[in-house]
Amino acid sequence: MTLTAIVVSHDSAQALPDCLAALAREKIPAIVVDNASRDASVRVAEAGGARVVRNARNEGYGRANNRGVRAAEGASHVVILNPDLILQPGAARALMAAAEAYPDAGLFSPRIMEADGRYFFQPRSLLSPYLHNPKGIRSLPEGDACAPFLMGACLMAERGLFLELGGFDPNIFLFFEDDDLCRRVADTGRALIHVHDAVALHGRGKSSSPEPGRVFRTRWHQAWSRSYVSRKYGLPDPNLKMLAVNAPKAALSALLLRRAGMERYGGSAAGAFAALRGRQALAREDLGRDEPA
Repeated sequence: MTLTAIVVSHDSAQALPDCLAALAREKIPAIVVDNASRDASVRVAEAGGARVVRNARNEGYGRANNRGVRAAEGASHVVILNPDLILQPGAARALMAAAEAYPDAGLFSPRIMEADGRYFFQPRSLLSPYLHNPKGIRSLPEGDACAPFLMGACLMAERGLFLELGGFDPNIFLFFEDDDLCRRVADTGRALIHVHDAVALHGRGKSSSPEPGRVFRTRWHQAWSRSYVSRKYGLPDPNLKMLAVNAPKAALSALLLRRAGMERYGGSAAGAFAALRGRQALAREDLGRDEPA
């Protein structure tokens, strides 16, 4: 069993050094798929010993990861992680040991720790309505546990299974691609495993540096992707509710000249309206449907 790390960067020069240093310490080869960064991300990745795959444009999170996984020839397993995730000593070994211990599982995730000692565990997902925890009541595991959802910030999978399932849905530019993958893995009858002894720290740096209009763009994709996966799995259409909630708030923010509110609520309303009209997220980013080669 061999493991290769896939890291997608977009203006991530600030976060990459710690991420790649941790991978190098554990002797895990890394592929950095760079989404047209305007900073020193490529140079930093190369200096950190990673193989760099360059996208001419920002292809989005899932599509870029798909390209990285395809490039990881020879690896039996891949671990996908954000640039601001730092694997702790022994985390990779614990993930691979879990893959051997639970051969019928499909996805594995480490215990993702925050600086204050809290760790991430998702008690529910939009795409797992068959699980009876509507309020998301948490009962944090003290060891390995099955989960309804694993956060896309760090996921390990058998490379062959990931490719067989088509990877992340290439129609999604950003958001809910991890929910969608978890749902498709679960639908094959495979478990999603929280590996408690594998620890990853949420780094101090953010995955990407700030940029003008980022909040509007982020909220647009969040609303659009929620609508997309809801339709995909036959869930109630959220668009009218999102419009009813966010459009008045955006209008009030504009009236009061509150730029932050205009971007936040306006982005959500615009994304929901675009989904209602049948506009595609890839069209907004001027991308074709086909993934990069």
